[in-house]
Amino acid sequence: MALSALQLAELALHGAAFLCGVICASALTVSQGEFGGRCILYGSVDKNGTALALSHFSNVSLCYFVSAISILIAVYCFSVLLYGIYSCCMEEGRWDRTWLTVNLAVSAVILFFLLVSACVLRVGMDTLCSSILKTGAVQSCQEAQHTAWSPQYNAARFYDNLYSAEAAAWVNFFFWCLLLVLLLVQSRREAPFQLLQRNDPEWSAETDALFGARPQRP
Repeated sequence: MALSALQLAELALHGAAFLCGVICASALTVSQGEFGGRCILYGSVDKNGTALALSHFSNVSLCYFVSAISILIAVYCFSVLLYGIYSCCMEEGRWDRTWLTVNLAVSAVILFFLLVSACVLRVGMDTLCSSILKTGAVQSCQEAQHTAWSPQYNAARFYDNLYSAEAAAWVNFFFWCLLLVLLLVQSRREAPFQLLQRNDPEWSAETDALFGARPQRP
């Protein structure tokens, strides 16, 4: 049995979320590598002659936290994709309610941590860029990529990498909001029971057993 349109859309969103997680983690890791493995989020920058110098770094665990969240989400999305492919090959078109319930709970947790990660990246970048602009050495944070840094950091793309990591985190958050909506729709469709209506045969059988059959009109 082929997968339904909702299930195919869910797998497509998981694939897109997987790519976002990989992009966010890799971009943030590269930006750390440009500054000797240090976390520059929430960093402070001073002017050292004609060069810029970082006077304060954030704890490296902050960047590790954001990267770890992105990697774990990517691994989870990849696992869901494999399960979807397996279900399609084994002709298991419908996913049971246990799977939907677990997916709903996991999606809610992922949304929370994605929101935290995206906010950390946004505020961390704003703090760093504000400190860079206060030095008066450059007119924009992006322009600092083409300025000399002291000591000799390879900061040629630090802003682009941080911006890519933040954008990927927010796009990933949007994808998971859509995923949560799709899962809610699927769970409604897979409801365990429906209330009886007056026109249903079961309704007549139940009322006849309790109150007796109504006399037939001639």
